[in-house]
Amino acid sequence: MENRILDGKRVGQEIRSELKEKVDAWKKAGRRPPGLAAVLVGDDPASQIYVSSKVRACDEIGIFSEKITPGADATTKQLVDLVRSLNDREDIDGILVQLPLPSHVEEAEVLDEVDPRKDVDGFHPKNVGNLVLGRPCFEPCTPAGIMELLRRYEIPLSGARAVVVGRSRIVGKPMAALLTHRNATVTVCHSRTKDLPGVCSEADLLVAAIGRKAMISDEYIKEGAVVVDVGMNRVTEVEEAERVFGGDERRMRIVREKGSTLIGDVLPTAMWERASAYTPVPGGVGPLTIAMLMSNTVRASEWRTGSPGD
Repeated sequence: MENRILDGKRVGQEIRSELKEKVDAWKKAGRRPPGLAAVLVGDDPASQIYVSSKVRACDEIGIFSEKITPGADATTKQLVDLVRSLNDREDIDGILVQLPLPSHVEEAEVLDEVDPRKDVDGFHPKNVGNLVLGRPCFEPCTPAGIMELLRRYEIPLSGARAVVVGRSRIVGKPMAALLTHRNATVTVCHSRTKDLPGVCSEADLLVAAIGRKAMISDEYIKEGAVVVDVGMNRVTEVEEAERVFGGDERRMRIVREKGSTLIGDVLPTAMWERASAYTPVPGGVGPLTIAMLMSNTVRASEWRTGSPGD
């Protein structure tokens, strides 16, 4: 069937451009730029890549950023003290603590110490509570990015049947709350859901965030549904790539030349054949997460110091 690609890369760049205009106007008015502190504990390669991407986005938009890199042996107390010091800094509007933290660190204790007014990841219990209640707050970046994507593509949500596969506090639970606030009828599914394909196949909007490679196949997707694939997994075998990508020569070439390619939680051929609109992997949800982190940082500055036009 004919379908639309929901281009998160394009929308993410639109958001960044809009934020850059706002920050440039702020600077022209003689006000300091927004400030973001990124705390990267240890030397996890994936975390290093993520933080570097966030720092580059700050540079592009004109946000002041500071990367702080405690060693992998940092204690919970040391990280709590670090967060408290960042809470007190006037030049820092947003604080992100890159996850995962080392196993010996009490993650909740560190995250709960972040000032809710600087919690641009939207993980603090106060922001979580306000999100559920529909009050102003910092929304977690991935669900917020998905909502922005759906808004800009004018995907109707009011009265729609939405199914969210995955109940994480980072994506699944806040995604369900945001969709509920837009008057969708929401079902949250997980590993113990009975007849998962049957439940998913009733969805007008299907959000897959379960973390299992190409798990969502044809039988899960209603004809004409909108599919948002939050998953980020890797295919490394040529035989597997042929199966999941239906012989797509471009993706096959990437596997042969680079040894792997990205795939989401949804079987690509199923999206292509059954969805009316879908997010690709890569280039769908991923770019929106960083864009919304930047948006939250700019908003934190506005809340703390007033908007550029004030």
